[in-house]
Amino acid sequence: MAASAKILVVDDDPDMREALQMILESGGYTVVMAEDGEKCLSKLKEERPDLLILDLLMPGMDGFEVCKALKDPRYAKYARMPIIILSSVQEGVSQRRYELETGVRLDVDDYVEKPIESSILLERVGKIIKRIGKE
Repeated sequence: MAASAKILVVDDDPDMREALQMILESGGYTVVMAEDGEKCLSKLKEERPDLLILDLLMPGMDGFEVCKALKDPRYAKYARMPIIILSSVQEGVSQRRYELETGVRLDVDDYVEKPIESSILLERVGKIIKRIGKE
């Protein structure tokens, strides 16, 4: 059996981080967490996760800014890392804001609106992990 995939969960809500950690660990994944965008970028370098689950609305550096930062050449080695947006903001609204700010479409692998059932989250994570060959 392959080593479990490592997932970086980024959300400013500690209850949400804890719930996501329990769900993902029940699926056999290794979970690391960050509470904002700046910590997310440093955890990327430290932990080298296989997948990023990212909230959009956070104080300080938010998820939109993380997505912009990942386009920077300094983060080029993370350019192919899959991203799932997990947000209470509707996908269309988020796409439009990102397009207005950057001139490009929000390029993520999946977009999930909160709240989400654990089985659906595990299914979506599983599909991406399988696609990248980590399962």
